[in-house]
Amino acid sequence: MAGDIYRKPVSFALMAAVTVLVGSIVTMAYPMFRAEMHEKLEKLRAFTPLELAGRDVYQREGCMGCHTQTVRPLRSEVLRYGDYSKAGEFYFDRPFLWGSKRTGPDLAREGGKRPDAWHARHYADPQAVTPRSNMPRYAFLAQARLDPSEARAHYRVLASLSPKGQWTATDADFAALSQKTEMDALIAYTQWLGHAVQRRQAAGGVDLALANPLGDSPRAVARGAKVFEENCAVCHGAEGHGETQIAPNLMDDTFLGVKGDMPDGAYFALVTGGSDAKAALGRPGLPDGGMTAFGGQLSNDDIWAVISWIRAQQAHERKEAPALEQTEHLPGGKH
Repeated sequence: MAGDIYRKPVSFALMAAVTVLVGSIVTMAYPMFRAEMHEKLEKLRAFTPLELAGRDVYQREGCMGCHTQTVRPLRSEVLRYGDYSKAGEFYFDRPFLWGSKRTGPDLAREGGKRPDAWHARHYADPQAVTPRSNMPRYAFLAQARLDPSEARAHYRVLASLSPKGQWTATDADFAALSQKTEMDALIAYTQWLGHAVQRRQAAGGVDLALANPLGDSPRAVARGAKVFEENCAVCHGAEGHGETQIAPNLMDDTFLGVKGDMPDGAYFALVTGGSDAKAALGRPGLPDGGMTAFGGQLSNDDIWAVISWIRAQQAHERKEAPALEQTEHLPGGKH
């Protein structure tokens, strides 16, 4: 009997194909339809109408052609972007926007890293934030109003594909979209990314007694000025006075929303760990703000050099302030 099948190649091929097909369905296709294969992360929530509208803008503009939304479990990627991607965080994504090319950085952990004002400026004029960026400008999004009916239709389709109770938008939420722009929506979607994943504590333990190994050497100050200009000035202003209204003034006597400066170790922890270091430092910071963790992007020496520059600037301004105060009180009001 066994020998007969070998003399019938067509029948043998058909039986082999059926066997492989059945095996594939049992081991691969069937499990994909089981509920336990589609568990979502505990903190993951569905898109709001505004966030979903922003996702539509992201797709329409082809952002996934230059940006990925997947952090691979490689040390270099985890250090730069944060914790590696989990299957459960894509529970509501239809279609997935993983992308395959990184002309620009990965965005999977972008949410909450920077304030809305930073994103608005970046989308309007990327080169104003990163001079060497080849990203096109999207300032026109700020003039494009959202269509609530279109957003409602898309929202209902995706809601129908998930268990009841996951998508909870109200009529008021959709009505509010008429006052929003596509820029507002894109920023909202950007801030949604990675919200359900525990953010990496890049700062580690905070050693407030940590001294700046570079001190106030002229070479360190000059190096810090260059690093600050390239990475920090877009939010804190060219001289660190916060004139952009995106990030706070670094030259006053307030640190993370509380009067009173902190030692160099606290500066190092904040620059290294970003907003995640606020709790460890015991200060609130800006309630709606967010600071990038530069620990995976800048070397320790570059971070210390920035601190050297900040200290030099603070010392310079303290010296100028008494002299200015004296001239303001000269007899006759002369300056």
